[in-house]
Amino acid sequence: MIQHGVLLDLETMDRDDLDLAALRAALPRWDIHPYTETDEVPARIARAQVVVTNKVVVNRAAMDAAPELKLICVAATGTNNVDLEAARERGITVCNVRDYGTASVVQHVFTLILALTTRLGAYQRDVARGLWQDSRQFCLLDHPIRELSGLTLGIVGYGVLGQAVARTAECFGLRVIVADSLVSPGSDPDRLPLGRVLAESDILSLHCPLTDQTRHLIDARALAAMKADALLINAARGAVVDNAALADALRRGVIGGAGIDVLDQEPPPADHPLLAPDIPNLIVTPHIAWAAREARQRVIDQVTDNIQAYLAGAPRRTV
Repeated sequence: MIQHGVLLDLETMDRDDLDLAALRAALPRWDIHPYTETDEVPARIARAQVVVTNKVVVNRAAMDAAPELKLICVAATGTNNVDLEAARERGITVCNVRDYGTASVVQHVFTLILALTTRLGAYQRDVARGLWQDSRQFCLLDHPIRELSGLTLGIVGYGVLGQAVARTAECFGLRVIVADSLVSPGSDPDRLPLGRVLAESDILSLHCPLTDQTRHLIDARALAAMKADALLINAARGAVVDNAALADALRRGVIGGAGIDVLDQEPPPADHPLLAPDIPNLIVTPHIAWAAREARQRVIDQVTDNIQAYLAGAPRRTV
């Protein structure tokens, strides 16, 4: 009988602003930990039948230590932190959550786009330095501002998120072009080769998964193919972009700016190339595009639903 659940890393999702009542009611007993180191996992899940993890690794050794484990719920879409082969061998069901953060991610993408096109950070710094107060005229015009209407937005990765960004882009009067699929190139005649998307885009927004094909997809050569005033937005995965190449391209003016929500190492080291203070027109946010409160609540709600569906004998969102 399923009685005992363990949640390994609640603080990655909840900062006392979510409703956990339904999740707690799904099982008679819960051990809920704010954070768990990988070497602590075996002991913490040893008697569990259900484990919930966002980013904590649940590997083969951890499963070996939990003979009663029946269900692993990943509180994210990606499941690379779970040894799926080991789970299959042991008959452990693995479920994830899906499409919970679309509105949050789209909102963040356009926050980055708007901040970059209006040079928001530069103007805020000017006001803080007293430049407006000392101006001879009523406004400052020291940083060029562009209207989105009439610009071209290129999208790489046209799943749920890419399509949602495209719909929102049309509200701003952006022309939208979509890069050809790397998985099945040529399957959609309305999509364009990546090289053409790079060349034509005023703004390039990435929404593809990280695979062997997409790792460093946007490298020095791809950046050189973009317009000199183009903007790059990455709310996908950090390693889709060659981070060092991007830092170099921004310093040399190869492209006009970038809004980055994901890095190739998270949390990043202090000397990460995109955290250097001398990079112009760069906004880096700490992987928060997904993190609106409503989106995080949907994560908890889908995890709860996955547990309830499993108990009812009809598992959902299995991987």
